[in-house]
Amino acid sequence: MPAQIQYPKRGAIPTPRSVLAAATHYVAAVGAPPNFITVPQTISFWGNYYHGDCVTAEEAFAKACNSPEIFISENEVIAWATNHNVLEGAYLPQVMQYMQTDGFVESPYVYDDGPFYSVDWTNSATLQSAISQGPVKIGVAGDQLNTVWHNAGGSSAGGVSGWFATGFRPEPSSAEDHCVTLCGYGTIAWLAQQLNVRVPAGVDGTQPGYALFTWDSIGVIDVPSLLAITFEAWLRIPTTIVVQQGGAGTIQVFARGGDGAVWHIWQTAPNDGWSGWYSLGGWIDRLAVAQNADGRLEIFARGGDGALWHNWEQTPGGNWSGWYSLGGWIDMLDVARNADGRLEIFARGGDGAVWHMWQTAPNDGWSGWYSLGGWIDMLEVWPEPSGIA
Repeated sequence: MPAQIQYPKRGAIPTPRSVLAAATHYVAAVGAPPNFITVPQTISFWGNYYHGDCVTAEEAFAKACNSPEIFISENEVIAWATNHNVLEGAYLPQVMQYMQTDGFVESPYVYDDGPFYSVDWTNSATLQSAISQGPVKIGVAGDQLNTVWHNAGGSSAGGVSGWFATGFRPEPSSAEDHCVTLCGYGTIAWLAQQLNVRVPAGVDGTQPGYALFTWDSIGVIDVPSLLAITFEAWLRIPTTIVVQQGGAGTIQVFARGGDGAVWHIWQTAPNDGWSGWYSLGGWIDRLAVAQNADGRLEIFARGGDGALWHNWEQTPGGNWSGWYSLGGWIDMLDVARNADGRLEIFARGGDGAVWHMWQTAPNDGWSGWYSLGGWIDMLEVWPEPSGIA
């Protein structure tokens, strides 16, 4: 008798109709580029070969699509799914809801989800817009995907990226049993090129397709096949919220590293050990840190172009926005917080005078630069906004 083939598990449960009906719909707010793909350097089964945790494993893949890449260990994914009673099955919004407030832990960070929205996967413009914003989580019937994954060598050596899913027959909604990710789109030929494979004979490479993650691989699926097996789609905005462990009362250090970027280290608890260094990127020459009226830390720095650049926590203790230019040309800077909670920036400009910029309301937009005149060689502002600037 031939050996029985071991197939990877599934575990998606169709989302209740009441939940689907109550979901907020994603509205395409941006025009999508003509083609797009995200291929993480490292992907895994994340427990989904032996466990029905596909809905949770998809969350780990989505985190790996972050820039910089976030790799969640397989042990953490299995432990998380076990602790939330979704190791052997879950419906998609159930896991996303848990992930919003109790995400994966890879010390010193917790990786949560942002709010999630249902996506009309039958509308190509809407779906492509969503994918360009972040990985789209979909619920599918898994039988036909299992076949192409296995034929690519999956049963013996793990999934081999670059498989092709074409010619799928339509499945009934009752067949939904698996959760996967759409992480790219374009012509089939373009997607194949990104995955370093050739388009198989008999497949029209000029037709549109999607990059699809399942188990430990990424393949290409054509549009008719996607429509034949998909029954729900979701976009998280943002896909990942990074929360630093430690909390109130911890000391935080911001420094210019040897590469010119801002590096960050903090106490993991008040009066306790340190997290280790983490890069916030950019290239800076001057640095000041302030705390906004709502508790969010904000970094102000002189960039390589001489302008003032800004990076801020999106939530107190949460992930960072990325660098944004406030313009001007500065040589030194300091920050203070006004009595009404507005941050104010003072800097020495290229003419040697003091230049001033302020928030137009607490936690709101900026006024633009205004000269206070004079010619200065040193700068100090009081009171400091947080005691750490």
